[in-house]
Amino acid sequence: MITTFSDEARKLFARATTASLTAQLIKRGFRNRAIAHVTAVNPATPRLWGPAYTVRYIPAREDLATGAAMGDPANPQRHAIEATPPGHVIIVDTHGLDTSGTFGDILVARLRVRGVAGIVSDGPMRDVAELSRMDFPVFARGNAAPPSYGTMMAVDAQVPIGCGGVAVFPGDILIGDADGVVVLPAAIAEEVARDAVEQDRLEAYIRQRVEGGDSIVGVYPPSEALKAAYRQWLADRGES
Repeated sequence: MITTFSDEARKLFARATTASLTAQLIKRGFRNRAIAHVTAVNPATPRLWGPAYTVRYIPAREDLATGAAMGDPANPQRHAIEATPPGHVIIVDTHGLDTSGTFGDILVARLRVRGVAGIVSDGPMRDVAELSRMDFPVFARGNAAPPSYGTMMAVDAQVPIGCGGVAVFPGDILIGDADGVVVLPAAIAEEVARDAVEQDRLEAYIRQRVEGGDSIVGVYPPSEALKAAYRQWLADRGES
């Protein structure tokens, strides 16, 4: 199923930073929505957002985790390559296995051509020299030379998973930037993103004040006087 969004939601998801998103989630009682220890393989492409398309791995069993099995179009990993809708993000649960690569450059190239928005894995990637030159967001935990079936096997797609200790359901909204990846429950994603964008705007004003010599006292966190000054600043700029 292809998830659609309003133009306003798209603008919010494209702008909100993971730092402010996590702060807004904490205000709502969600303290475990950031996937730890994953970074962009290509630092020039650290931004991604889109609905989650999940893939789940388990430890390999030697008679099933073979090169031939991995090449079967019905294999959940291979199926995901062709089935993930454009604009969605593949997110992978590697079961904590970190000695073989989740995806390589050829599979990633296919996703890029198909219009998939990116990949997030709590395990390693292979062919990282090639991936690091691709204009495509890939977030992973390190690198590994062996193919995935060296230690793990894909067994499910589009089921709830745990990625880096975070529960992810198909259709959750993933947003990634230089600080990492955040998982937003779909039902509140737009609301959280809207408040995060406003927080980013307020903090840009606060930073301007601090760089101008203000103490952080009464400024960060903002006092009522600071908030009033901020509202006036927005009015002077013709913003609301």
